[in-house]
Amino acid sequence: MVVTNVASGQHGLSIAEASARSGLSIDTLRYYERIGLIDAPTRDSAGRRSYQEQDMDWLAFLLKMRTTGMPIKALREYAELKRATTEASAVRRKQILLEHRRDIRARMDELTSCLDVLEYKISNYEMVERSLAATSPPQEPLMEEKPA
Repeated sequence: MVVTNVASGQHGLSIAEASARSGLSIDTLRYYERIGLIDAPTRDSAGRRSYQEQDMDWLAFLLKMRTTGMPIKALREYAELKRATTEASAVRRKQILLEHRRDIRARMDELTSCLDVLEYKISNYEMVERSLAATSPPQEPLMEEKPA
């Protein structure tokens, strides 16, 4: 259901549509609103939430940051600073993102190291399989029973 915000005339998404589009549950959207990760969306004349395109863009950003493991605490600080819109808040927001990028790169390096070990083990098993196949005697075909 597309919701029209009477005050602004803007068309927005209902909470169910925002949920479907973002991939977040309705409960998660309400939780994010309650803890200050997202601003309260505008409301229509009946009091229903009306999510605008900028709300959806912000949710997409939050999802990317959560997927990469950014803690809720850091996201809350970032959201609070975003509302401040001062030069100092922009500097701190950039710092938060730089720190998170550093953490992601460190995890990627660790995962790459783990993947290297995995590739090595798989390669060893493949060499053993090839060696066994090369040294195994040929298999005798199974004898078929003759019809009676």
